[in-house]
Order: sequence, then structure tokens, then C-alpha cells
Amino acid sequence: MNACTKCHFLTEEKVCPKCSGETSKEWQGYCIVTDHTKSLFARKMGITANGRYALRVR
Repeated sequence: MNACTKCHFLTEEKVCPKCSGETSKEWQGYCIVTDHTKSLFARKMGITANGRYALRVR
């Protein structure tokens, strides 16, 4: 599993399908956003789509 260095989206691909950013295998923790419109966490992280996101990416 890789995490995007820009938007923190978790994916199996080497390039992020959401923002075309570079991905990294160096990440820690994750959360699953099911309703980004009501999520305080999503608002604080700037998440605009539902999915799995890494909490920290290097």
C-alpha cells in the first residue's frame, strides 16, 4: 500500500489516481472517510472525497 505525498490518499498504484502526485511506502496510521461533507477530520486535512487516507506520509 502506498500513500500520496500531497493528498495522503492510500492506493496500490505508484501515482495517485486522485491528484497525480507521487506516492510513498513510508506512511503511518490511516483513517477511512465515509462522508467528507460532515467530517471535521476531513475538513481539517483538506479532504474533498471519501476514501482511505494516511495520517502521516514521508
